[in-house]
Amino acid sequence: MFNYRGKTALVTGASSGIGKAFARALAARGMSVILVARGEESMKALAAEITQKHQVQAHVIVADLSRENATAVVSAAVAERGLTVDLLVNNAGFMTHGPFESIDTAAEQAEVMVNVTSLVGLTHAFLPRMLSQREGGVINVASIAGFQPIPYLATYAATKAFVISFSVALYEECRGRNVCVLGLCPGNTATELFDRASAPEAALGKPRTVEQVVATALNGLDKKRSLVTDGLKNSLLTHGPRLIPRWFAARCAGQAVRPRSK
Repeated sequence: MFNYRGKTALVTGASSGIGKAFARALAARGMSVILVARGEESMKALAAEITQKHQVQAHVIVADLSRENATAVVSAAVAERGLTVDLLVNNAGFMTHGPFESIDTAAEQAEVMVNVTSLVGLTHAFLPRMLSQREGGVINVASIAGFQPIPYLATYAATKAFVISFSVALYEECRGRNVCVLGLCPGNTATELFDRASAPEAALGKPRTVEQVVATALNGLDKKRSLVTDGLKNSLLTHGPRLIPRWFAARCAGQAVRPRSK
C-alpha cells in the first residue's frame, strides 16, 4: 500500500479531466498537491476546493509543458516553495489527428514535448530523491493507443508507446528500492481530449469516467504494478494487436479512426 497521508503529490495537466480527478483523489487520501498546468484560474479554483474540503495544502504552478525550459521552470518553482515531491503524476498530454502531412509541424513538436520530453524531464527531476529516500512513486499516463501503430493518430500513438516502454523499464530499475513507477493506460475517457483534437472518430466505445481511471491507477500503485489498463474492454483491446501482424493491426486501426471530414 502506498503511503499517501502527509506526503506531497505533483500532478501535471491538473486544470481539467484526469489530472483534476487525480488531485481530488490524492487530497482525499491526505496528500498535499502541487497543481501544474497552463490554466491558472481553473487550478486556483481547484486548489481552494481541495484546501477547504480536505484541509491539505494545494499549490499552483503555471507552466507550459510544450516549452523547452518547462522542466526547469517547474523544478525551480517547487524548490522555491520549499516543497518535495513524493508522488509524481505525469498526466499532461494532448492529441493531434489527421493525415500526418496535413498536421501543423509546430503542433506535432509540441505534442512530443508534452507527451514525452517533459514527462521524462520531470521524472528525472524528482525520481532521484525518491530513490535516495527509498520511498515514493511515479504514475505516467499513457493510453491503450500505445499498444499499436495508429494511422491518423501516428504521433500520439507513438508518444504513448514511448510512455509504456519508459514506465515498465523504470519500474524494473526501481523494483526493490521501494519506489513504484506505474504506466496507466486509459481508453476512451470522458474528457476534452477528443474535442480539442477535433477527433470524434477516435473516441471509440463508451467512455469511462475520470474517477474510474484514477481508481484504476491508485489500485495499481497500491499493488506495485508496472502497467495497468483501465476497464475490462480496454484491457481486452490491448491483446488483439499481439495476435495479428503489426501492419494488419495498423490497417484496422486506421480504418476505425480515419477522419471523416478531412
